[in-house]
Amino acid sequence: MKYIKNVTTLRYSADACTGCKRCLEVCPRGVFVMENGKARVTDGSLCMECGACSLNCEFGALHVDAGVGCAAAVLNGMITGGPPSCDCSGDSNGAGCC
Repeated sequence: MKYIKNVTTLRYSADACTGCKRCLEVCPRGVFVMENGKARVTDGSLCMECGACSLNCEFGALHVDAGVGCAAAVLNGMITGGPPSCDCSGDSNGAGCC
């Protein structure tokens, strides 16, 4: 499953990457691969913005605004069993979020 193309907040700095492979270990979507001793983003549109890579990169090579956008709405809907909702509209059903 991919989200809307090129809308995720994932940012990667190859200069800061040390090749520790932690992002590969923690990413649930397989967004990263190793290439020439450094991580590389395969397809940023696979990112669900969970924040695991950013939280686990001690070298500051990765940043993502965790829990934002429609990816969060889809996950919240799956967790609650209801429609996608990121609770950003101010009403009780989260309509209009995405």
